[in-house]
Amino acid sequence: MTDKLFTIPCTTLGGEQKTLADFAGKAVLVVNTASKCGFTPQYKGLEKLWQAYKDQGLVILGFPCNQFGKQEPEDEAAISEFCELNFGVTFPLFKKVEVNGQNAHPLFIELKKRAPGVLGSKGIKWNFTKFLIEPDGRVKRFAPATKPEALKADIEALLDKS
Repeated sequence: MTDKLFTIPCTTLGGEQKTLADFAGKAVLVVNTASKCGFTPQYKGLEKLWQAYKDQGLVILGFPCNQFGKQEPEDEAAISEFCELNFGVTFPLFKKVEVNGQNAHPLFIELKKRAPGVLGSKGIKWNFTKFLIEPDGRVKRFAPATKPEALKADIEALLDKS
């Protein structure tokens, strides 16, 4: 039986359809992002992780979201340009999604089920919440304030397993 998490369709900023199955056997870090957030400089740390570990099996997937303080108001082209010019982002970015509520993207619904927040909360509290997905579908959640470099030990442990 195929794990539901790996079959959920997502669309890249370039319009390509992807699922997590496209990254089978890799450690996947999913992050809801925003261009006008206090945590936006984390793009730089995420890019550093991507550059350091992509050849060892890490994939970082950024999902822009405008649900928190309307901090991602731009369209896909502007988001892509902003990330590239300001932070040198080369990891895959996806079309803007909602992560909470009635219109939440199915990927984030499934991630929140597998890795609830503090005290079991299901909602995502803010931009730059991070979900580290193991190849077997287990998920570990990290708060927005957790800097990307603080995930190194968890990422390395996953990469050592694969």
